[in-house]
Parts: sequence; structure tokens; C-alpha cells
Amino acid sequence: MNRFNNNYKVAPWFVATLLVTALAGCGGGGNEGIGFAGPSKSMLATAAVQARAPDAFATGVTVNSATPTDGATNVPTSTNSSSNIVSGTAVSATFSQPMDPATINSPLAGSVLTFTVMDTSGNNVPGTVAMNAANTVATFTPTASALNPNTSYSATVTTAAKSAGGIAMAIPIVWGFTTKAIAYTAQAPVNLGTAGTFTILSKTGITDVYKSAIVGNVGTSPITGAALLLTCGEVVGKIYVVDAAGPLPCAVNDATTLTAAVGDMGTAYLDAQGRTTPDFTELGAGEIGGLTLAPGLYKWGTSVMISNDVTLSGGPNDVWILQVAGQLKQANGMRVTLAGGALAKNIFWQVADSVAIGTTAHFEGVVLGKTLVAVNTGASANGRLFAQTAVTLQMNAVTQPAP
Repeated sequence: MNRFNNNYKVAPWFVATLLVTALAGCGGGGNEGIGFAGPSKSMLATAAVQARAPDAFATGVTVNSATPTDGATNVPTSTNSSSNIVSGTAVSATFSQPMDPATINSPLAGSVLTFTVMDTSGNNVPGTVAMNAANTVATFTPTASALNPNTSYSATVTTAAKSAGGIAMAIPIVWGFTTKAIAYTAQAPVNLGTAGTFTILSKTGITDVYKSAIVGNVGTSPITGAALLLTCGEVVGKIYVVDAAGPLPCAVNDATTLTAAVGDMGTAYLDAQGRTTPDFTELGAGEIGGLTLAPGLYKWGTSVMISNDVTLSGGPNDVWILQVAGQLKQANGMRVTLAGGALAKNIFWQVADSVAIGTTAHFEGVVLGKTLVAVNTGASANGRLFAQTAVTLQMNAVTQPAP
């Protein structure tokens, strides 16, 4: 007996796991702790969990947040990427610090899996895991083109995950979500590349009737900086030009940055234009005023009018891509409104002709315009205005979207 006691040691992580499992089980029966996690069984690093079991988080290495979020419902079963490749909805975990990718990325066959996704029947979802460039986010991508509809899933990151400094997580982290009742393909956001660092970007100039208020960077290329008429006091951000002719004293002469950004603007336009299998076609015969738009891919072979207020309603991870073959016209005083946590950064208006935002109107989203983007007197926008010709401003407020 003494010999057994001398050689057997209880690993600290095991003690922590037992502690947290016991705490998670205090609320009642059913699947608890580090097994299948329903919406209320999350082991994400919330303040409440850390307060109940502070020793379990002593290493400082844990999962701070996840996508889909814990307890999420109506999760799309698949996602359409910028390459028009449909895959099962990916699951991601954001860590509290940079991690060692060798302990998380998809291992060799037969190795212990660190990041898994499982359905309620206990079946592991086949897939691959990869870290982002900063080694702070791990993404599990299912091998199949879709998750099952109307199914609850649990995601687990085990204590095999280690930080860049070699410190293992103290406890496994588990969270759960449920897919939509019917199969549904969500759109991945359009990749703006370096253009995403600009609020206003054009090829042939930015005119302005003083005084506008722009939050974020602006730039025009390849035309001379003399075609950018905003003054330094109107821009909270940088004004980029390709030569010494831009507004003084603030203009930044950086043709290299502008060339890359304008190129990425064109690529983003083609990405949005090229998305296939729309969820809605010719909605409202081109008149969307007065409607509420759910997330998805919209396509019109005509111009689109916003003659009354329009609402885009969805969550913070939902994406709208609106393909307009003609013009986009917003009437004077009308508003584009976001509801349900929808974010302007995830709304992409791809317009093959000109865009006109009416006097005192309010607009939300990223405009990917093939030609002119005209913002009329006193109008405001929360988003980005990208034009492959010019942007015209008249005493406007344009603010880059929240990240």
C-alpha cells in the first residue's frame, strides 16, 4: 500500500477538473461538467465560473470566447466562403493568450485530439483544426459540406492545449450550440484585405462640400492627390495620396499602400459579385423600403430603391451580401437601420452602377461600388464607401464600422 501511495500522484489538472465538474453539477441532474455541454453548461472563462473555481484558471490559459457562442440557436448548417466553397459551419475558440499551434492543429492519425465537436449521440464530427497567424484563435472546420440541421453540438478544447510558453490549460473547456431546424447556408464576410483599413477609398477622387466629418482613413489612387478635396480638419484618421498634391499638412504620400488597397477593393467587389445561390432574388421588385431583411445573399437584376426605412435584422456574426445589377438609390431622409445585434461591417452592398444616398438619409454597411458613390447634403453613413470612380460628399458624417 505504501508503495502505491508513494508512486501515485494526482495531477493538478485532474483535481481542477473534478472541482469544476462538481461545481457544474450542483444545479441538478443530466449531462454535466466536462461532458456534453448544453446551453447552460458552458465552461468558457466567464467571471461567474472563475469566481466559483478560481484555482482552475490559475494558469491564465483558457478560452475566452467562441463562435458559435455558447447556447447559440439557429446556427447555419454551412457557410459559403469568398471562393464560393460551401463547407460545414466552422467552430472557433479564442484563447486568452498566444498558443502553441503544435498542441492544437490537426495532429497525425492516432494522436489525441485537442479540439473536437460532438453531436448529442456522442459522435465526433470529422474535421480539421488550424490556428490563425497570431496563434490566438483555433478554428475547427468540418469535413462534410454541412452540419446536421436541428442538432445540438458540443465543442471541447482539452488540457492538451498549451500556451506558447508551454503552459497547459488547467481544465477542459466546453460549450454548446444548436443548428437551424432546416439546412441553411450562411455567407462568409467579404474579405476587404488592406482596403478594410479605409473608410473612404476611390480611384478618381473625393470631392467635398465643407464641412464633412470622416472617422477613419481616406484615400484615392491612381489619380493625383489634388482630386482629394477633404481638408485635414474634416478627417479623424489619415489622408493617403499618391503624390505631393494632397491636402496639407496632413496628407500621407504613400502610393504603395494605396495601390494595394485599391487592388483589394477590386478583389472584394468581384468576391461579392461572384457569390452564387442567392437566398432571395428580385425581392420587392427592387423596392426594399419598408422591409426587414434577414441575413443572406440577395440578388437583383435591376436597380434597388430605398424609398422608406429598411431594417436589417440579425446577430453580430450574421452576414448580408446584396448584389445590385443597376443603381442603388436611397430617398431623402430615409434610414437603413440595424436590429438584433447586426453589425455594419458584415453588410456588403455590391452595386454595378452608381450609388446615391439621399439628403439627410442614414446608411449602414460597406458599399462596393463599380462607379460613383454620391452622398447628398447632410446624409450620414456608418460603414465604408468604396468607389471604382469617385466619391462625392456634401457636409456628411461617415464613420468606419465597429470592428
